[in-house]
Amino acid sequence: MRDVQEEPQVRHAPYSTRHNKRRVKWQNEGHIHITVWRAGKNLKREMGENTQDGTPGSWFKVTIPYGRKYDKTWLMSSIQSFCSVPFTPVDFHYVKNQARFFVQDVDTASALKDVSYKICDEENRKISIFVNPSTVPYSVRYKLEPEQMEQLKLTMNKRYDVSQQALDLQCLRFDPDLVGHDIDIILNRRNCMAATLQIIEENYPKLLSLNLSNNKLYKLDGLSDIIEMVPTVKILNLSKNELHLVWELNKMKGLDLEELWLEGNPLCDTFPDQSTYISAIRDCFPMLSRLDGQELSPPVIMDTDTPSLIKPCKESYKGSDTLKSLVLQFLQQYYMIYDSGDRQGLLGAYHDEACFSLAIPFNPEDPAPSSLCEYFKESRNMKKPKDPYLCVQPLKRTNRDIVFSLCVLPKTQHDLSSFLVDIWFQTEKMLCFSVNGVFKEVEGKSQGSVRAFTRTFIATPASNSSLCIVNDELFVRDATPNETRSAFSNQEPTLTSSTMPTLSQEQQEMVHAFSTQSGMKLEWSQKCLQDNEWNYTTAGQVFMMLKNEGKIPEEAFKQIA
Repeated sequence: MRDVQEEPQVRHAPYSTRHNKRRVKWQNEGHIHITVWRAGKNLKREMGENTQDGTPGSWFKVTIPYGRKYDKTWLMSSIQSFCSVPFTPVDFHYVKNQARFFVQDVDTASALKDVSYKICDEENRKISIFVNPSTVPYSVRYKLEPEQMEQLKLTMNKRYDVSQQALDLQCLRFDPDLVGHDIDIILNRRNCMAATLQIIEENYPKLLSLNLSNNKLYKLDGLSDIIEMVPTVKILNLSKNELHLVWELNKMKGLDLEELWLEGNPLCDTFPDQSTYISAIRDCFPMLSRLDGQELSPPVIMDTDTPSLIKPCKESYKGSDTLKSLVLQFLQQYYMIYDSGDRQGLLGAYHDEACFSLAIPFNPEDPAPSSLCEYFKESRNMKKPKDPYLCVQPLKRTNRDIVFSLCVLPKTQHDLSSFLVDIWFQTEKMLCFSVNGVFKEVEGKSQGSVRAFTRTFIATPASNSSLCIVNDELFVRDATPNETRSAFSNQEPTLTSSTMPTLSQEQQEMVHAFSTQSGMKLEWSQKCLQDNEWNYTTAGQVFMMLKNEGKIPEEAFKQIA
């Protein structure tokens, strides 16, 4: 996963995860430094010399490199607090990783240039600001004439339901009142959307419902201003448009939507199942209660005292001695049966409705045959989302199907001394832990071959003081030479707080942070970072590009039972 370009026109709303008690984002330190302007030069004179006429009415483009990581409201208020003159940003939008807006007047431009390197983000990194002469921005150049604005207002008034505080703008371009006056309102154009939002802000400040279906919207840059202009909107209909990327919705993250309609957009077909679709949309709008007309389960309310509605255990998250003993005993019993040659004995280890998935690394462009071919048939990573059935088929959903699938896999002998176990989440009702290690195949054409594996278990307490597996994810790859040489030297597994012993502490934290942000499993997150030479920014850009193109296999992502 390397050597790719950024996905254009994609904005990601700020998000973070705990990383050394700091917030971690895609951008790394090397990409946020300020370019120091030449000292001793009069900035206003420099700008005036570079404008077409140097008059106060000249336009300037203001660019914040990697500004997409910042919330618009926070960014604008921070810049304004350091700017010596008040200003009004025109046509604020995101281009690739940049945030961009325009201002008019050389004094304002000079003052904004002086703000560069004065603002620090949450990670105490300086934010750079570039100011350059510009032509008149599109939204101003093609601003609607007063008579056009008045006719648009009259048209919108006819579509406004006072009793419901609802505005219906579906198929707005073809409204007879607009067509009859030869007014072309295309809401994908920033000037048209800006004019529409301006009328809404001035005339319907308490708007609750907005219908924008059937307007051929393929991006939401212009609509992002609704967060500041009409924050009262609770119901938004974007159905039957041309939205291809769920990332577009991040441009409105912060709007407290309760109901959203997206059906009929291409992005709806990019998810393998309904639960994944709901999860992705709720990531943007946590308080959503209805999606495409369907009631959703109540959202989980987060607070500062507890991480979720589930009461956490009193024991340390690292696990007490009793918990460690329970997990190690479970693993010893599980792999004793697994390696016995008859895996039917594992039937009782799984919940009746448990899920299991297997994944192997596979490069379709590699002409060499894979030594993992016996695992290929059960692997999920070569199934394309074009056929949802093929994508879901390898996911085993009951304990009988799981054990049958395990019995088909090659017979093995696991090296218990290689096991590294990470208990990474626990509550009174659930325990999540991962195990890394190596095993060798004991029969067949690959007899003697050493494999490395990562297995993630989600389990619940069983009546016999043991564990019952509800979700099992297995990733198998060829062992490295070092792993092969050190295999089978001892037979006692040890419990550690890390599943990545060969990495530095900083690299391990990067992998965990990347996994949290991307939703990928730890081993896939580590591979993405390694392939991009541990450059967090580049790895994030590569991940987003490949995900948008559907090139990341489903089994790379964490599954929820």
